[in-house]
Amino acid sequence: MVSAVFHSPLETRLAPTALSAADATKNVAIYADTTGATGQKSIKTPAKASTQPYDWSGLWLAVLPPVLGLALMIGVWALVSISTASSIPSPSETFKQAVIIFSDPFYRKGPNDQGVGWNILMSLQRVAVGFGLAAAVGIPAGFMIGRFEFLSRMFNPLISLLRPVSPLAWLPIGLLVFKGANPAAIWTIFICSIWPMIINTAVGVQRVPQDYMNVARVLNLSEWKIVTKILFPSVLPYMLTGVRLAVGTAWLVIVAAEMLTGGVGIGFWVWDEWNNLNVKNIIIAIFVIGIVGLMLEYALIKIATAFTFEEVKS
Repeated sequence: MVSAVFHSPLETRLAPTALSAADATKNVAIYADTTGATGQKSIKTPAKASTQPYDWSGLWLAVLPPVLGLALMIGVWALVSISTASSIPSPSETFKQAVIIFSDPFYRKGPNDQGVGWNILMSLQRVAVGFGLAAAVGIPAGFMIGRFEFLSRMFNPLISLLRPVSPLAWLPIGLLVFKGANPAAIWTIFICSIWPMIINTAVGVQRVPQDYMNVARVLNLSEWKIVTKILFPSVLPYMLTGVRLAVGTAWLVIVAAEMLTGGVGIGFWVWDEWNNLNVKNIIIAIFVIGIVGLMLEYALIKIATAFTFEEVKS
């Protein structure tokens, strides 16, 4: 009876150990099942991506300065309009006139009465023809002048002499030679656009590392392969810079050339509105000229960025 109630010391020591081992095994199994289920659940349910707050400060710095600049210009413009007793139209009056003009920009009522759209297109056409001719002549000439020292010494004095001449000084020569206002304006665009292309292209060729040319000499490459495989990729950033400078100069010059030659064009439109004492249209034309020039510059910057190495971009 006593042995049924009281266990021996050995049984007392082994019993808890056996129980603990059984419980531990059971607990491990339960933990493993729970962990496996949780792991499977965590695998099936992806964690939500942490959302970062939007950087409003960057947007604020990008938008606020241009808005303040435009507001300052409009404020100064309004003060000038008030101080001149409305001789200069106010911003609101000019805006109303711009809405009327751009509601039908492509009307035709005669050879000298056409919408602003036709004037812009005609000016862009003259710029495109003159600029294209300048690129066709100036870029190859720049390669040759930069490649050969003899040609560089030969043409450098001529370029230094003719480049500072005002483009409008060449307009009478164009009228004398071509006997027409339109080809004379194109000639003026050509002569003002060619110098930046020649100079920048020649400088780019002269700055090609000499190691490249030594390798070409060792490999006995032809002149065509030297130009296409070595010079052109290296000179491209300089060439595109010359193109940007040339098109900006061309757009500036065409306005003045059209004022003198007449016909259809944005420059002639400005001069015709001045003869009619329509100051509102003159101010609108100033903004149109600036916007078109900005668009041309932006397009060429994008093209130059696309064809420029990362080292040059930075």
